[in-house]
Amino acid sequence: MNSAVLTIDDIASKNTPAIVDYLCEKKIRAVMFAEGQRVENFYQEAVYALKKGMIVGNHSFHHPAFSSISLEEGIKEIEECEKLLDQLYADAGVERKYRPFRFPYGDKGGENKDSLQKYLRENGFHKLVDTQIPYSWWSDNGLNQDIDTFWTFDFAEYNIRKGSNFTLENVWDRMNDEDPKQGASLFGKDNRHIILLHAHDETEELVPEYYKQFIEYSLDRGLSFEEPQFV
Repeated sequence: MNSAVLTIDDIASKNTPAIVDYLCEKKIRAVMFAEGQRVENFYQEAVYALKKGMIVGNHSFHHPAFSSISLEEGIKEIEECEKLLDQLYADAGVERKYRPFRFPYGDKGGENKDSLQKYLRENGFHKLVDTQIPYSWWSDNGLNQDIDTFWTFDFAEYNIRKGSNFTLENVWDRMNDEDPKQGASLFGKDNRHIILLHAHDETEELVPEYYKQFIEYSLDRGLSFEEPQFV
């Protein structure tokens, strides 16, 4: 049996409520990582996600590559988003039980990585339980020890843009690749995943309800979605 925890980056967006409604219909609870400046632009959409039971975590305020900024700037990015998320949870009337964090682009800060991990540990952030992840490269790269939330499979649908050579067919190819160069194959025997999807109105414009297509196909292939757990 293949299973996964669903994570969604870059909320909020105009299509966030539609994504949330679909997930509720399928009884899938996702961890949605919020970019502060996007939340400011689509505040009620982010409130809606919380009220419907999604978990909203920190994805920094301005979505920088953390290796390109100083440690102080990185911490400021995290804390600015934290302040906004505290207000968001309060306005939604939802208790904030968990504080997961995901680095933009999966960029853990370069030479500041250890200091940023120490900061996350000492400031109340939570690790998404990943003990179910079976791949040797996960532990070989220390991902089982890091506090931030990484992923094992990325749909990469954010690359679908006007003028891009990346199309919906490329996503299907990624989903069915049995031996990917990065990450792990989505389908197989007893695969376990942390899956990455994005809430982008630009993708929605080109591929309406793209999230439904990918999740429906995954469900049809026998993938089940688990409740996120944190430590």
